[in-house]
Amino acid sequence: MSEVKTLEIRNLHVSVEDKEILKGVDLTVNENEVHALMGPNGNGKSTLLAAIMGNPKYTVTEGSIIYDGKDILSMPVNERSVAGLFLAMQYPQEIPGVTNSDFLRAAMNVRSEQPVSLFRFIKAMESTISELQMKEDLAHRFLNEGFSGGEKKRNEIVQMKMLKPSLSMLDEIDSGLDVDAIRIVGDAINSLRKENGMSIIVVSHYERFLELIEPQFTHVLVDGRIVASGGPELAVKIDSEGYDWLYKEYDVVPAAEAEANARKVTSIGTCAVRESVKGASK
Repeated sequence: MSEVKTLEIRNLHVSVEDKEILKGVDLTVNENEVHALMGPNGNGKSTLLAAIMGNPKYTVTEGSIIYDGKDILSMPVNERSVAGLFLAMQYPQEIPGVTNSDFLRAAMNVRSEQPVSLFRFIKAMESTISELQMKEDLAHRFLNEGFSGGEKKRNEIVQMKMLKPSLSMLDEIDSGLDVDAIRIVGDAINSLRKENGMSIIVVSHYERFLELIEPQFTHVLVDGRIVASGGPELAVKIDSEGYDWLYKEYDVVPAAEAEANARKVTSIGTCAVRESVKGASK
């Protein structure tokens, strides 16, 4: 029996352009678990996923990320992907000149001891495109070029289904999808999870989507820290009541408000210094 693959994040601090975004995150995700990551916008959810995947824009200044016993922070992005990590991006990039089929077959070959046969690849690609109810010419289109917002999101799930990661991070993959597309994406995620025991960290603001993929754990990230954790009932309460109750109960302030307060204190302090200097010079 293979060893259970676990993601262990300890005291993670991450900065962007010298501004600290994550301020000591601890999180453990075991195999075949689904964790919902919630919180107001601008408080570090996307930063956490990007740091795990290795986006060079995000600098880890302290802490550790271990996956399947490996030090993820010592690996370049491609090695993290081969190790089983996958990030479905909130804003998928267009890559002109590279077809979906070329991109995916190259990525699959990197993960295989032997090259994936063309027949096997075409069969898998056609099946996945059909499952996600995308246009039949998807394989021959340039990666995300000319795609609608919803098509880009579904194409991320096509990649996930083809690559079969052991840990998928979904960054608001449901935003921009209509009701039918949300169901299609949710079903595709669930089928892969049943197939290979995939773990999931999902960022979402929509209870409808979370109901589809049924996270067992919910974590709330405020001002760069996980301030509350619980089961699915926590996500339900946030959906119905918002975050104000949480700020009061846990005595936390969201990032935007904290920054505004800091600017106010700095401004008052600067004025006070000026006044004292003026008084002393009289």
